[in-house]
Amino acid sequence: MSNDQAEGLKALLPQEAATRLQSVRLADGRATLVLDATGLDSSARNALEAAAKQALASADGVSEVRVAMMADKVERRIIAVGSGKGGVGKSTLATNLAVALARQGRKVGLVDADIYGPSQARLLGTEGQRPVAHDSKLVPIASRWGVPVLSMAHLSDPGQAIAWRGPMAAGALTQLLEGHWDGAEILIVDLPPGTGDVQLTMLQKFKPAGAVIVSTPQDLALMDATRAIELFEKGGVPIVGVVENMAGYACPHCGEVSDPFGAGGAEAAAKTMGQTFLGRIPLDMSIRLDSDAGQPPAAGEGPQAQGFADLARKVGEWLDGGAGKARP
Repeated sequence: MSNDQAEGLKALLPQEAATRLQSVRLADGRATLVLDATGLDSSARNALEAAAKQALASADGVSEVRVAMMADKVERRIIAVGSGKGGVGKSTLATNLAVALARQGRKVGLVDADIYGPSQARLLGTEGQRPVAHDSKLVPIASRWGVPVLSMAHLSDPGQAIAWRGPMAAGALTQLLEGHWDGAEILIVDLPPGTGDVQLTMLQKFKPAGAVIVSTPQDLALMDATRAIELFEKGGVPIVGVVENMAGYACPHCGEVSDPFGAGGAEAAAKTMGQTFLGRIPLDMSIRLDSDAGQPPAAGEGPQAQGFADLARKVGEWLDGGAGKARP
């Protein structure tokens, strides 16, 4: 974008938005603004964003307007979502937990720390978008669901294999976590499966306030979930609790419920390990279809949304109870 284009867009903004403008970018019809929201409460921030979008909506060459807000630093707490193994629906759960927390009035950001297999851009419907940089830090991508997000999928081409050794992956995680998360009080971090370099960097450099462990009911998944719990405990990170995912499948034709992955295993394992059981999320075709379409079920209504809302409420209560206070 040329300087003349940037100045042209700036000239269309209302005075308050223009004076708070940090950067503006126009690419493929999408105008991305970074505004300084220091000192503004929630209603004033919303009003500023709406005014900026309205001012540029009809500008030449602009088909969409995205606004990112920066503000004074707030006390921010990280909740890591881990599993110990892949294929248990951890990323989908992390997305919907973040969206459900946002719907309950929390200021939430989402970091896709699965460097080699990023999926959050698809799950939040932000594929094809690139973050802008300000003061050498990435500005998170705004999503339709009120949850800003950063992912390697926003920094690489679709389908590109990320063939990096551990130190490079750890460096990428640092770049994502140290972005301009100014308005976020909670960062949900979708960790890759396993207990490798990314997890160790998270524990040693960023010290999550707590960890949510995701498992299916089957014994093999529970074994790996136990390893994930042990890793967090050794790193001094409290376990918020265990979620049993893909728990029960209701046939859409007859309504009969079956348990292809077993039933109750995660709850029993949590009890054995002295951990809190946070609840079950069913194996549901609509969750898969909506997630693939970039429409998190937690953003809607009905039983699927309610399950994630209940999970978010328990995580929020854990944070409010003092267990998740930020550490020095």
